[in-house]
Amino acid sequence: MSNIRGKAYAMNVITPQRSWKSRILRLAFAILTLKVTQKDLRKLSFIHFARWTIIPRNGFPSFPGQTRGESLRFDYLLFESNFNGSWNEYVDAFNAALAVKLNLVWCWSEKFPGSVPLSPFKAYIEHNQKYNDWYYMAYPGSTVTDVKNAILVAEAFPALVESTNASEAEFTQAWQKFTAIAQNRVGRSGGPGPRMS
Repeated sequence: MSNIRGKAYAMNVITPQRSWKSRILRLAFAILTLKVTQKDLRKLSFIHFARWTIIPRNGFPSFPGQTRGESLRFDYLLFESNFNGSWNEYVDAFNAALAVKLNLVWCWSEKFPGSVPLSPFKAYIEHNQKYNDWYYMAYPGSTVTDVKNAILVAEAFPALVESTNASEAEFTQAWQKFTAIAQNRVGRSGGPGPRMS
C-alpha cells in the first residue's frame, strides 16, 4: 500500500459539505489556528503533520484541454496527515484527545456521525479515505521523536567539540554533559522503509 513508508503512514480524507457550511467552517478554522487551541494536538507526538483544507466546488483544477470546469454540488473538506503507527492507533488517539475539535470541524460534512461513539466515526473516515499514488517523506525510517532527539544531539555536539581545546577537567565535564543529553536520544533508525510503488 502506498500510504505506508518506513515508520510513517499518510492519510487523506475528503468529505463533501454544502458551500454555506464552508463559510461557517472557516470561522472554526480561525479559532483552531490560535495556539491555545492547539495544545492537545501538540501532545500527540506521533503526528508529523495534520491539516484541513476547504476546496470550493469550483476550485478543482481543470485538466489540459478541458473547455469548462466541473460543476460540483458540494464543496469538499480535505484532511491530510502523516503519522507513526497504525491507522487504528492514530484514529483512536486522535479521537480520544480531540473529539470535540473533530466534531467542530467535521460536523459540517455530509453524513458525519459524530466522533463519539468511535465505531461509526472510524467507518466514516475509512469510507472517505483516499489512498495515495505517491508519498514522500524526508526520514521514512524515523519517528517524529527520533528526529527531535537527533536535533537535540546535533545542537549539543558543537559544545563538546569546542571543549577539546580545554583542560582535561573541562573536557570531562563537557563529555558528561553531552552524554547525558545524547545517551537516551540516539536510537536505531528503522531504515528507509519499503519502496513506493
